[in-house]
Amino acid sequence: MRAIKMVALQDLVNYRKPMSFQIKESYPLPPYSTIIGMVHNLCKYESYIPMKVSVQGKYVSKTNDLYTRYEFNNGTKFEKGRHHINVDGYGVAQGISTVELLSQMELIIHIVPEDQERVQEIYSSLKTPWEYPSLGRREDLLNIKSVEIVDIVERKLEREEYLGENYYAYVPLKYIHFNGENYEESAYTFLDNILIEDSAFSTFQSGTKMLINKDYF
Repeated sequence: MRAIKMVALQDLVNYRKPMSFQIKESYPLPPYSTIIGMVHNLCKYESYIPMKVSVQGKYVSKTNDLYTRYEFNNGTKFEKGRHHINVDGYGVAQGISTVELLSQMELIIHIVPEDQERVQEIYSSLKTPWEYPSLGRREDLLNIKSVEIVDIVERKLEREEYLGENYYAYVPLKYIHFNGENYEESAYTFLDNILIEDSAFSTFQSGTKMLINKDYF
């Protein structure tokens, strides 16, 4: 099985959590759906193309920035002193809010299309994109450092292997194995969104459990 491997950098980026409003919080890495959406845009796909995605990366720090927010209710007439903007007789309020930004993001992304015949066209679209790619918000430009086609091989590890220093990665729970046992929710405890292995197992493992999107239809 072949995949497209992409190494990329971003300066200040926000991968917004859908239910964050007063402060636009960010996921630590781009969700699968965000990456898949970028691929579809760069390839100019007009229908959904099934694919698998792996993402790992790290950032240096977090910061907050201000942005202009506009609020309006459908059908609310403009009232001077209440609304800031008059749009064809309807009132729009203007204010400021806060967005969380990740600084100096480094990403390693693997893309595996279900139809392996599409590997070359996805590679070409990332290698020579028709527009400057963005990942996250529209203004979050993606600096692609390298793109290559690689082979994906499944093998059993004989010893522990580690990601790059301080790298994060999304790992679906169905792929987690402990002491030869498949993950079972009943065998673990969730405290403050943290996955902690119970004392019934000898090896301690921990990580943050997140609910992220993959497919949009």
